[in-house]
Order: sequence, then C-alpha cells, then structure tokens
Amino acid sequence: MKFTYSWLKDFVEVKIPARSLADKLTMAGLEVTSLEEKDGDFVFEIEITSNRPDWLSVVGIAREVAAITGSKIKVSSCKFQVSSRKPSKNTGIEIKIEDKKDCSLYTAKIIRDVLVGPSPEWLKKRLELIGCRSINNVVDITNYVLFTFGEPLHAFDLDKLNTDSINIRRARAGEKITTIDEKERILDEGVLVIADKTKPVAIAGVMGGKDTEVTELTKNILLEAAIFNPVVIRRARQKFGIQTDSSYRFERGIDARVAIEASWQALGLIESLACGKLSGEKSIGTVRDSKKIISLNLLSINKILGKAVPCAKIKNSLQHLGFKVATKSKDKFTVTIPSFRQDVSGEIDLIEEVARITGYESLPVSLPSVRHKLNIENTKDLASQIKNLLIGLGLSEVITYSLIDRLSLDGFNLNFSSPVEVQNPLSKEQEVLRPTLIPSLSKCVAYNLNQKQSLVNIFEIAKVFLKRQNSLPIEELVLSIALCGQKSALLENGLVKDEMTPLHLKGILENVFKSLGITKYSFDSINAFCVSVRVGDDVVGMLAKLQKSTLNMLDIKNRDLIVSEINLEKVLKHANLKKQFTPLSFYPAILRDISLLLKEDIKIDDVYSIVRENAGNLLNQVKVVDFYKGKQIPAGFKSLTISCQYRLEERTLTEAEVDPKHAVVLSALTEKLGAKIR
Repeated sequence: MKFTYSWLKDFVEVKIPARSLADKLTMAGLEVTSLEEKDGDFVFEIEITSNRPDWLSVVGIAREVAAITGSKIKVSSCKFQVSSRKPSKNTGIEIKIEDKKDCSLYTAKIIRDVLVGPSPEWLKKRLELIGCRSINNVVDITNYVLFTFGEPLHAFDLDKLNTDSINIRRARAGEKITTIDEKERILDEGVLVIADKTKPVAIAGVMGGKDTEVTELTKNILLEAAIFNPVVIRRARQKFGIQTDSSYRFERGIDARVAIEASWQALGLIESLACGKLSGEKSIGTVRDSKKIISLNLLSINKILGKAVPCAKIKNSLQHLGFKVATKSKDKFTVTIPSFRQDVSGEIDLIEEVARITGYESLPVSLPSVRHKLNIENTKDLASQIKNLLIGLGLSEVITYSLIDRLSLDGFNLNFSSPVEVQNPLSKEQEVLRPTLIPSLSKCVAYNLNQKQSLVNIFEIAKVFLKRQNSLPIEELVLSIALCGQKSALLENGLVKDEMTPLHLKGILENVFKSLGITKYSFDSINAFCVSVRVGDDVVGMLAKLQKSTLNMLDIKNRDLIVSEINLEKVLKHANLKKQFTPLSFYPAILRDISLLLKEDIKIDDVYSIVRENAGNLLNQVKVVDFYKGKQIPAGFKSLTISCQYRLEERTLTEAEVDPKHAVVLSALTEKLGAKIR
C-alpha cells in the first residue's frame, strides 16, 4: 500500500516529520518497508497484513496515525459536496443479480454530460507519485477514491452498453471478453461477469472490458460500486493470472458501508472535476447492520499488559481507531465494533489494540512462564523425539517444499503413488503435491555434494499427499533419510574412511525403533536394491540404494546414495514409551564367543532366535561382535562372531552349568543353519 505524506495530511493533522511517522507506524504494526522523498513529497510504502483490509486506504491509515499521534481525523475532508443525495430511482436501466452469494450489493449511478479530459495537476501528481498512471479525469477519480477509501469503483461508457439492463451473472462457457489491457480472455462458469444484453462487459472485481471503457468521447457514464464474493474474485484472478488493485481489495473483503459512501464521494468529484450531472441511482442488495458489542475490563488490560493504562488513554485510543466506547462502570467499557474492523471478535483483540497504540516498547519485559512437560503424549512430541535422536546421531534436518515438479519423480525406480495435481500452479516447479520426500532429499544431497561436502547425512519429517479416487487426498506423516559420502576419522593407524552403506541406515532405523520402545521389527529383501521395513505385521516403509541410472540423473558421480522412507503414523501405533529399569546384577557373568561360517543369506535374527531358544534362562545377552567377508571366506558365505553372556540374578553361575547349555547352542546352530563352527 502506497500513499504520500501530503495525501495523508488531507485526513489527519500530522505534526511530526515523515521519517518519525514511519518509525511510529512500524512500531505500531504497520511496517513501513520504504520511505522515498520524491517531487517535494514523501511516498510511504506499507506492508499490510491480510487481516486488515481497512489499511488498504489512506483513510484507514489516517485513523491509525490519529490514534498513534493523538491527532484528530479531518472528517470534513472525507466529504465531497454532492448536488443531491436523493436522485431519481428511475435510471432507465434494470439491475439483475443472478446469485446474491456472488454479489451481495450492486449500486449504479447514471451520470450524464460528463466532460472527459485530463485530470487537474494535483490529482495527476498524487496518483503518479504512488505509481498509478493518469488516464483521464473520470478514470483517475475512480482510482483516487479506491486508494482513498479502499473501495474499487468502475465507470462504464453508458452509450456503449448494449442494453437497458445490467446483469451480474456467471459467464457462459466459451464466452469471450477483451479486457482494457487489450487481451482477449475466454470465460467459463467459474468467472463472475458484469454483462449487458448481449455480452460480458467486465470481469467482476478484476478488470473492465475494452469495449465500454471511458474515453475522451464519452458523454454519459454508469458508475459501479459493488460487493463481490472474495472467493469468486480470487479464483477468477488466479485463472487469468492477473493482479489488480481492485481484485487485491475485493479478495480481502470490502465494508459495504464504505462502498456506498465511496460511490457518493466519487460522484462529488465527478461533478466538480468533470461537470457530470447525476440523473439516476439504483441499488440492489442489502447492507447488513449487525452491530458487534464487546465488554472490555480494565483489570484484564492491566493484567495482560503488565502495566496500568489510564482509562482516558484506553478510551481515546479506541475512539481514534473508530470504535465507539461507552463507560459501563468504574473499570468496564462497552465497545461497539465498527463494520470495517472484521478482525476484532473478542476482548483480547481490543487489548491488543490498546497495546499497539500505547507502544509495545513501553510495556514491561518478563520471561514467559513455561511449565516443563515430561510426558510425550502425541504424534508431534514423538516426531520431535525422533528429530532429537537423529540429530544426536549426526544427521542434519532439512525442510523441503510440499509442491514439487512432476518430472522430479521420474527415474527413481521406486514405487511412488500418483501425485495430486495443483489446478492452477504458480510455476512448473510447484505443479504437484509430493507423494514422497525422497526426490527432494536426493536433490539436497546432490546440491551439497556439488558444494564439495564429503559426507551428507540428512533427514526430514513431513507430510506427503497420496491421491484417492473420487475423494480428498490422504496426508501421511513420514520420516525420510538419505545418507551419502564418507565419514573420516583420524586414528593412530592414519586416516580411516567409512563409506555410507545400507547397514548404516539400517542401524539408524534400529535406533529410532529402540527409542520408541519397538522390539518387533524386521528388514526383508525385495530385490538387490530395495528392502522393505516391517514393524509388527505392518509394512511401514522401505530402505533402498539408488541405482546408477538415478545417480546419473542427479549428477552424483562415484558415490552411493542410500535412502529410506518410513510411515511414522504406522510406526507410532506400535510405540511403547513405558520404561522399565532393571538393577545391575551383583553376580559376575560367564562369556562364550562363537565364530561361525554361515551362508550369506542367513539373517542374524535367525541366529539370535536359535541361541535364545536353546540357551534357556541362563542366557542374559547375545550380540554380534565381529563380521567379516574376504579372501579367506568362501564365496556365498560370511564369517560371524557372536558373544553369549550367561548370568543369573540370584547367584553366581558355574562353568559346569553353562557348558552343557552352550554345547546345545553350538549343536543347534550347526544342525538348523548348517553353520560351521570355527
């Protein structure tokens, strides 16, 4: 939103320099993003939040300035003299609204004998300073009223309208209109139009038609002021890929009272600057007069702000902002909310207004009261726990976009779901919702390798979107991990490099499951490159080594990229965070190591099962302590050393008790797995 210092002064008494005013506005929540001295004036540009459409006008800004500086609004400056506010209702034109949901209010003023020509210098300069090109006095007046009051108006050349009626309706499929930017646009049923007897003459709330624009030959005009459905306007604007000052304001909502008053103000200017004469006025639709009244307690203000704000200060601040304040008792007010403040719905909103105008910098600073929470209760807490674990394991978290390029899913040779398409993507890079995180993480890995990073271990926890027939897509929370590169460590023997492999990623996932209290999980081979991950009876995800063709596509040379994607919602169903602590044993353990030569396809879980099954209750722990594949090992086999720890909690074991059990374990491994004891 742009405006000039002199323009603002028309509506409020400002006695401080422009730069000081910019600072005060910024501190009150109206961030001044630029202040430029130009042609003897100052041009302000303010960032407007989406919940404050009333700030999209000079009058709206003037209210804020009046409250911040304690000045008065110049009410008289908002009133242009109009010859008569009671014109004939017989305009000679009938107005029809096809659906009141699309257009709740439409007013038309018929103004005749207009002298169209250049605008006066003051008007031309004011518009051009904020970047609006001067066209002629009538069009400039509609633009001036738009920026002053926030209500978009449109003037049609009455003599070019082919009708005795104006119809506000949805476009027919295939209808065409050439807009004032001289582009032909094809319409459909989703677009609201203003139409005469034969054709659309404007895309409602977005842009007028070329055929009925006001030129120097125009003698009679129809001045439109309306309230359109913000959703319909936004969809039309997105469809045609155009953004106008009118659509920007309609999308955020227009106050109907402002629309009516702005129309009269525009008429006053047209009478004054273009010699037009009002011959008729017609209005269709209603202005809802639903007053919102909120009770404001002084004690609540002082408690929340941590400061005693005087009653007079509270009352003045709110009244300057347009609120009507009545004193109910010593410490209570009754506040009537003006129709242009759609964002205020409760007492806390009013307290925020008091804080803004009082000045945040004047409020006492204190640390927030935080209650430490030890219990992990929901998915968000569990996801946070997993993030902390992965960061502790040396991985880095990344955050990627939910919208991706469709082509980025190609070439991974993984079974991704069909993506959900975006109807009106802003760019090719945002045309579908991601069904997986793996392509985005793979791109992050490739980018970091190009930055000469030797090790890229990253993860992301985010939602993916799965397509469903004839229904809304499903959102699922997933954990995706990507490992690539070498981990280097300088030891006594020199520099040791550890290349990332699927086993590293398997270990990370095992740590994740362990932290969640999950003990029943497995990894089942699908093919040479991919392993499915199962928790309980559920397949929860996969672990894969990307194929060379995929790595070439990502421009990753001479590296392996290991990825995994786990459905967290399925995993978290099995989480068991109840901890059971066991005291350390008072008695020593007896250790027995077993070196085995096994076939390569035998799982370590099978080895563990046989050991536990045959060692009985004497076995306290079993684990792998060494693994080897090399020249000394025959092809198709692997060497494994496991350590069995035997211990009882109530007494010291003897070798005479352990040896027979251990012999049974060795025998079972040989018979059931065909293992050779080394």
